[in-house]
Amino acid sequence: MKWKKNELEQYINAKEYVDTIIIPLLPFQLSDDSNMGKDAFQREVLETFTNELEMELTGRVIRIPAYNYLKTADKESEIARLKSWTDDIGNQPFHHVFFTTFDSAWKKVEHALPGTLLWMPGITTGDIDSKEMQSIIRSQVEQVGELIRTYWAE
Repeated sequence: MKWKKNELEQYINAKEYVDTIIIPLLPFQLSDDSNMGKDAFQREVLETFTNELEMELTGRVIRIPAYNYLKTADKESEIARLKSWTDDIGNQPFHHVFFTTFDSAWKKVEHALPGTLLWMPGITTGDIDSKEMQSIIRSQVEQVGELIRTYWAE
């Protein structure tokens, strides 16, 4: 389910079945002209990926709005903010929290995250609408979907 009125109404009526939340972690940095295009492209790819992942796992997953942060921000401060998000999420019957990102800086602090980090190597260029890119995204969705299912089996 996505963060849309009609889908959230469905969630409210089916809470006992939806036990997993996906939070995309999306950096941006307007002061860095040299990486703006790459960052915007990665944002598009991650949004497409998480939307596809949500569709792959429909019925047990809700994808909430992306968590946006400055690329140069202190990760400890960002972890504190993320903990406030997950504290609020904890008021619902979610058992699994997954963070998706291309930003490898999260790997260094993943032990402190209030959930499971799904870091993927970044795709830095390409055409989001090309068949090749769609195939790459689809392959990643299938692999990550299988990984998430292993958490459900525990």
